[in-house]
Amino acid sequence: MKRKLEELNLLDDFLFGTIMSHPLYGKRFARILVRTILNRDIKVLKIVSQQNYYGQDTDRHGARLDVYIEEENGILQGEVNASNIYDIEPDQTSDKAAQDSLPKRVRFYRAAIDSKSLQSGVDYSRLKNVIIIMILSYDPFGFDRMVYTVRNHCVEEPDMKYEDGALNLFLYTRGKSGVITQELKELLQYLENTSWQNAVSESLKEVQSMVDQVKCDKEVSISYMKSYERDRMIRSEGRIEGRTDELVKSIHEFLSDLGTIPESVAARIDNEKDLDILRRWLKTAGKSTSIEEFAKHLF
Repeated sequence: MKRKLEELNLLDDFLFGTIMSHPLYGKRFARILVRTILNRDIKVLKIVSQQNYYGQDTDRHGARLDVYIEEENGILQGEVNASNIYDIEPDQTSDKAAQDSLPKRVRFYRAAIDSKSLQSGVDYSRLKNVIIIMILSYDPFGFDRMVYTVRNHCVEEPDMKYEDGALNLFLYTRGKSGVITQELKELLQYLENTSWQNAVSESLKEVQSMVDQVKCDKEVSISYMKSYERDRMIRSEGRIEGRTDELVKSIHEFLSDLGTIPESVAARIDNEKDLDILRRWLKTAGKSTSIEEFAKHLF
């Protein structure tokens, strides 16, 4: 069931994306996140927004980019004055298939960013570093770690440097293992349980003030209502499509078993056009090698 706007926490895609892209709060929110997660400040940044509304529901995060951060003159893996892109994605899905496919989803995110970050004819050395940070309410790899840091490396020579500018961080809000800063522990707890009670630092209190202001914004409320209606329509279309698929399958099975049109059935069809359609369906059912092939002849 769709939760009310005031009930959302910052692991909800809509609220997170709305604050990140907010004209007043977005940059400050981004700086607090990156500073707490990576333990360093961002000086010059730009918020790149991909769309107006963030998420089709508050339980699952689709494979798309809503908003990311561009930084000039930053640092990554010892590289000074680096051009960095940070894609920070909250995810609290309970769908096991979606959880299992997380590494491939992150791969997709990176490909989408890389495809836009290098203009035609520009040398590959100018390709920006991409840091993807997934904030998760589930353990993505089963080791109960608060932080999983993933980089590409050479299998035969694990200590060999392979600096391709790609870095993935998976943050598990309920993790117990690993050594991280107290500030990051507090942030992870707060993101999943966004309230004044859990805003235990000055930075988190500042974020909570942003959350309160955004939740009271009438335009945000309208956007959230629109996202709810869009989600409801998508679910409705999915149910209709599912029922249609079942109907096509039933028709195919019935006609395949029937083989020929019984005289008793043909006698009850007084419209020659309808009878021709039934004959064509019957013939197609016998030749089709799949439901999809058969369905092409029905619509």
